[in-house]
Amino acid sequence: MDTKLTRIGVFYDGNYFLHVSNYYTYQHSRHARLSVSGLHQFIRQSVAVEEDVDPRTCHIVDAHYFRGRLSAAEAQRANKLFADRQFDDILMKEGVVTHYLPIKQKPNGRVEKGIDVWFALECYELAVLKKFNVVCLIASDGDYVPLIRKLNTLGIRVMLLGWDFEFTDDAGQPRATRTSQDLLEEVTYPIAMHEVIDNRLKRNDALINNLFVKSDPVAAPVGLRPAPALNGQHDGADEADEHADDDQDQVYESVVKFLKAGYGFIAYPPNNLFFHQTDMVNGDFNLLREGDAVQFNKVKIDEERTVAKNVRRVTA
Repeated sequence: MDTKLTRIGVFYDGNYFLHVSNYYTYQHSRHARLSVSGLHQFIRQSVAVEEDVDPRTCHIVDAHYFRGRLSAAEAQRANKLFADRQFDDILMKEGVVTHYLPIKQKPNGRVEKGIDVWFALECYELAVLKKFNVVCLIASDGDYVPLIRKLNTLGIRVMLLGWDFEFTDDAGQPRATRTSQDLLEEVTYPIAMHEVIDNRLKRNDALINNLFVKSDPVAAPVGLRPAPALNGQHDGADEADEHADDDQDQVYESVVKFLKAGYGFIAYPPNNLFFHQTDMVNGDFNLLREGDAVQFNKVKIDEERTVAKNVRRVTA
């Protein structure tokens, strides 16, 4: 048996990866974020199939994540510092090296071409130095075509994980994400991830299901306890409130901030809480309106995300 190691380098276009992950969290029926560890397992298995080698000899020897992001001051104003730190922890846990450049402010909007250039240069340099057999790109931009051509000249096979999908944004406008056709034509192993994930024949495939962060089982709705008053008065439960984030039985009260077909968000600083129509109890989601008062439980379903469960409309 051939035991020669197949060396894999993985390179993330970070803003693209987060865009795709947000789609599966808020728009797709999965309602779950992409799992970095699950994605790496999928890559190793896919390379083994394409290269016709034993999966045990396929190893990700290097992984890098490139992203333009807000400065610390801007992230603090937008309440994003904590979320960024949480995701950094996830990447570090999986051995992914992060590369960040500040998003440059321009009169006509934000641009981040600098990070794309850095991505390409770093990928090519590491491919030469570390002699990858396969480079896996999580990207969709046709600007990476010259990089792929350079990798091809080195005899390195390129795998591309791409997603095509459509959705309606918060303003009700249709949006579409497509992988560059030029990119698909240049790579050795193109994988249409949206087709893999939505393939009904693979709905019970552990490899596919592991692409998403697992949600903790949610218990049956609990009896409601008095919710904290919104007028700043207290009922002697200050000590319990100190640990409220860790107690999914604690009942909170706020208002519906935003509603969409099948899901919505509840106003709760620093970030609004997502809830699905199936999280409504003793009430009809279709009768809910923005501004309605609701009671709910907070449930942390992964290291990045807390959502609202057992949502009840508060009636006068």
